[in-house]
Amino acid sequence: MAYQDARLIVSGTATGSAITGQTLTGTDTSVLSTYSVDLGIARDIGEGEDLFMRVTVTTAQTGGTSVEYQCVAADDAALTSNLVVLGSTGAQAVAGLTAGARFIVDPRPLIGSLGKRYIGARAVTVGAVAAGAAYIDFGVDFEDGAKFYASGYTVS
Repeated sequence: MAYQDARLIVSGTATGSAITGQTLTGTDTSVLSTYSVDLGIARDIGEGEDLFMRVTVTTAQTGGTSVEYQCVAADDAALTSNLVVLGSTGAQAVAGLTAGARFIVDPRPLIGSLGKRYIGARAVTVGAVAAGAAYIDFGVDFEDGAKFYASGYTVS
């Protein structure tokens, strides 16, 4: 499991190893993350160690066509003033948004030139998305858990 920092959770909650997602539903709408990360001042965080927005679907999305998870930056904690999109998963078909599905957004290329104080997340729904939730946080590492290799091989 990737390292988690409670101050970098923007959608949902984490208690021990259990995570709960923020409900992300609606008809052709945008749902902002419940929380944002306050950088203290408007700053360039594009330099230094990699930073990823990590999305985990906790409740399968149903209804609608797609959901796009976006990493956003703004001038206010509510993520409503001068909002800009730093990176995105692109539109993800609802059929693939099953519980446990995970996505990574790498926002670094745009952060450096923006100088925003707050970063967070936004889910953009297409169609009438009736159910679904996701846990979203920021971190310097990620684990996809999808690669399995046979043991007993020889390297020459």
